[in-house]
Amino acid sequence: MLFTELLKMAGLSLISNKLRTILTMLGIIIGVCAVIAMVSVGMGVKKNVVDSISRLGSNMLIVMSGSSNRGGVRGGAGSVTTLTYDDAKAIKNRIKNIDYVSPTVQGSYQVVYGHENWSTTVTGVIPEYSSIQSLTMQSGIFFTEHDVDVRNRVAVIGTTVATNLFGTVNPVGKKIRIGNAPYTIIGLVASKGQSSGGQDQDDIVLIPLTTAQERLMGITYVRSVNVQVSDSDKMDEVQSNIEKLLRQRHRIREGADDDFNVRNLTSLMETMTETTTMITLLLGSIAGISLIVGGIGIMNIMMVSVTERTREIGIRKAIGATYNSIMLQFLIESTMISILGGLVGILIGVGLAQAISKFGNFTTVISSASIVASFGFSLFVGIFFGMLPARKAARLDPIDALRYE
Repeated sequence: MLFTELLKMAGLSLISNKLRTILTMLGIIIGVCAVIAMVSVGMGVKKNVVDSISRLGSNMLIVMSGSSNRGGVRGGAGSVTTLTYDDAKAIKNRIKNIDYVSPTVQGSYQVVYGHENWSTTVTGVIPEYSSIQSLTMQSGIFFTEHDVDVRNRVAVIGTTVATNLFGTVNPVGKKIRIGNAPYTIIGLVASKGQSSGGQDQDDIVLIPLTTAQERLMGITYVRSVNVQVSDSDKMDEVQSNIEKLLRQRHRIREGADDDFNVRNLTSLMETMTETTTMITLLLGSIAGISLIVGGIGIMNIMMVSVTERTREIGIRKAIGATYNSIMLQFLIESTMISILGGLVGILIGVGLAQAISKFGNFTTVISSASIVASFGFSLFVGIFFGMLPARKAARLDPIDALRYE
């Protein structure tokens, strides 16, 4: 019964000073809103990074050509061209716990169809590349091992290339020219959109590896070898075995530098996830400072309220109000401000996060954990910063309070 009466009194006190109550809540509203919006932005960045790396394939190892070292000057990665198709076959046949292996070569070419042309990336791969990259065919088929064996001039293209060369016409069955040689389009890959780095993943032309090596580029090496490991727990073991195998095949002496690099995308994803998590926490912490400022505002206003209601407190204590009841009354007021401010802040914060996603062309992820954490922190702030004014009110001497003008 006492609590109900105190709740009514606190509500009447807040309503009687509407403008002051709203201004006091404003700090909490801004704080909660900022925390939810900033954390949703940070979670969006994390999602973009994870999705971008996941599009490269799960449990991926990428074997790259190494760098040259001549006269003390070290070249960039890929400046040594020692990786071959036979290396990829050896990895597939001799290393355990591997699902797919696909060597690749790549170059920029002008693709021509009739009077239309488009400059794009042409990549030579084998059929397993489709499984590694989780490619889905919108129409047509992916090329086969037979196409690789006989060096067929066939191509699978992305939607960006198809749109620029053929418009809305289905490109399957049409012939294009790459390097002045005709290629028949046998498949159209479903759109994968942009990567987190802004790269168009649909601006591609895929052709058989041997066709690219011997008929288009005139090379015998491969640029990289994509390896999909069957179990994420085996990543380090498979990576070590690949390094040992390639050192043997390339006859690299003990203590000499490798002429290749093996990149572990799982380790990269873990590193990027840790980095983006730290960014999210940093954004949330910065936004959380405004909640503390809002709490100071609550304490300031409650101190003013105690001063204004000194005689009221004196009368209540004179007719029997206890220390706890007086303290509880003012704590309820500060807590109500925090709760109302927190609820309004949640609504605005969620709306702001959705607006950023819709109009800002940026992915945001609204987390229930951030909503609960920001609301819980606002409640804590209200109680913590309301404690000092409540104690001050409860410790007032009734005689001094009654004399106060």
